[in-house]
Amino acid sequence: MKKITLFLALLGGLSLGLQAQSIETRPQTTANVGMDPIKQGNWMVGGSLGNIGYSFEGKSFGIGLQPRAGYFISDGLAIGAQATLGLTTEKGADNEWNYGIAPFVRYYFPGGASASGRFFGQGDVGIAGSSVGDNVSFALGANVGYAHFITQSVALEVTAGYNYSKANINAGGGHNGLGVGLGFQIYLPGRR
Repeated sequence: MKKITLFLALLGGLSLGLQAQSIETRPQTTANVGMDPIKQGNWMVGGSLGNIGYSFEGKSFGIGLQPRAGYFISDGLAIGAQATLGLTTEKGADNEWNYGIAPFVRYYFPGGASASGRFFGQGDVGIAGSSVGDNVSFALGANVGYAHFITQSVALEVTAGYNYSKANINAGGGHNGLGVGLGFQIYLPGRR
């Protein structure tokens, strides 16, 4: 009888202990950050992980990756550099690997913002090349987007915009098109 009573007491204590350890958590999906991440002196690193675009001239489809780093020179205004790595496919032609580097300017608009998100505009001018031929070309882009802060220092982003590249300046060829990108940014505080 003592063994059964001791066994039931241990079993009851164990079940109460297991219930006390039950913790329900949900992933964080939003954070009220205000202007803190985009203050002067802060840094941002990240990029677009899935840029998808369509060229008007070549009827081609492209997908790319754009790592990016920037510094806030004033509240809401960042300058930096981004690299471009991508793949372009066209019906009846070989696949083309693309690369490039460009400085950028990004401005976060104060109007229409919420405590957990910001609209922004970004422009970039740089150089680009491809695996087809030895062309290094002039490239520029103009994009608008929205950054939704999921924590105090991480934001998910969506961008849409227009991109232009002069494939061969002497021959007058080039391509332009619209693109959509999904990505993230990590905002790092600077010295204050």
